[in-house]
Amino acid sequence: MSQVRPTISTHVLDTAAGRPRVGVRIRLRRPAGDGSAPIVGEGVTDEDGRIRDLLGGGTLETGAYRLEFALDPDGFFAGLALDIRVDDPRRSYHVPLLLAPFGLTTYRGS
Repeated sequence: MSQVRPTISTHVLDTAAGRPRVGVRIRLRRPAGDGSAPIVGEGVTDEDGRIRDLLGGGTLETGAYRLEFALDPDGFFAGLALDIRVDDPRRSYHVPLLLAPFGLTTYRGS
């Protein structure tokens, strides 16, 4: 039985349109104590609105991460920065984003 490597994933859904949001650029940063936040992964949502591995094959570590969603530069929400904390690097973390014209919702998925 093969072991699945833990990662951070996301799924972006447009609730107003009732479909996945294709083409959303997302950067994953790793904030450090010195104020820097280097990019440790990035991608663009696929036709199902997903990025299945934001680490791009990298190793998930305990600590802080920031997901930066580039949304609609002409919309009310041009972007979103979301800080999460990984407490157990042996499991994956799924962070969905639900979009509406004037509202955003996110949660820790499974």
